[in-house]
Amino acid sequence: MSKSSTIIDADWLHIPHAGEMLVSEFMEPLGLNVAALADAIAVDPARVQAVIDGTERVEAELDLRLARYFRMSEGFFLRLQTSAELRVAKRALNGELNQITPRAA
Repeated sequence: MSKSSTIIDADWLHIPHAGEMLVSEFMEPLGLNVAALADAIAVDPARVQAVIDGTERVEAELDLRLARYFRMSEGFFLRLQTSAELRVAKRALNGELNQITPRAA
């Protein structure tokens, strides 16, 4: 546990999910809209929109399509999503993990 006097309120820091990162880091800089991206990777625009909205997860097949299109490594978008989900879960546990004693080897 940190001895810092700084306290971070969970409401202060937003944890972006994979869909938000897709928009801000890839689509907006390239001027892509949902329809154009969906057409380029051969998926239903509603599927891309659902990921952007955070109502659906990035699945492996979509990750492969996005990674190929944006020239990223396979699994890149899955890792973005997993990282955000882990941060959200850790925040929700609110210190409960500190109460678990790791098992000795």
